[in-house]
Amino acid sequence: MLEIKNLSVCAEGKNILSGVNAELPSGSVCYLLGKNGSGKSSLAFTIAGHPKYSVTGGEIFLDGESIITLAPEERAAKGIFLSLQNVPEIRGVKLSEYLRSIVNAKIVRENPSAKPLSPFLARRLLLKESSVLGIPEAFLDRELNVGFSGGEKRRIELLQMKLLHPKLVILDEVDSGLDVDAFRMVADMLASLRSPERTFLVVTHNFALTEILPPDRVFVMEK
Repeated sequence: MLEIKNLSVCAEGKNILSGVNAELPSGSVCYLLGKNGSGKSSLAFTIAGHPKYSVTGGEIFLDGESIITLAPEERAAKGIFLSLQNVPEIRGVKLSEYLRSIVNAKIVRENPSAKPLSPFLARRLLLKESSVLGIPEAFLDRELNVGFSGGEKRRIELLQMKLLHPKLVILDEVDSGLDVDAFRMVADMLASLRSPERTFLVVTHNFALTEILPPDRVFVMEK
């Protein structure tokens, strides 16, 4: 469960969240709604630990443990995954090497005595998982997200989810920049990733997503 208690946050000296409370049970799909500028993305970034956002009051608990003092990579290691509204392009980093790095980090973190995957074994795993998502093998040799369409970037994020098995997935307007076909593909894949062990927090203005990924709870941010 993710539990947010009386959370207040500031960014660049400005108070942007005040007294936010929410409970997201394990395995639930929760939608976060509100007008532009109401603080939805700010809350998503705060949960993920973005250094721009400073908690000035309240708590965030993941499975009963406070996470507000943890670095972003420590929160990620505990199973928090943030899908960004605008996916960054990282030049000079090959997609396959990036994916092998995050998989090996997870393997060693869960079992310090385990042996990291070799490039050959990692490639075999990546080909298996990427084929399910319709990601061409050639994409693995390209730079991370560079030159990809919105739908292709979302497929790569879905591939990361499949590899990392996060317990909390935060989707910040995941439908942004997608055409109708790409939106349907992403929505169907997200629905397939739903499980009793995985919680979704979905920020969206597109209610068509609720038809494919039905909500258990809805939160509205105002004032």
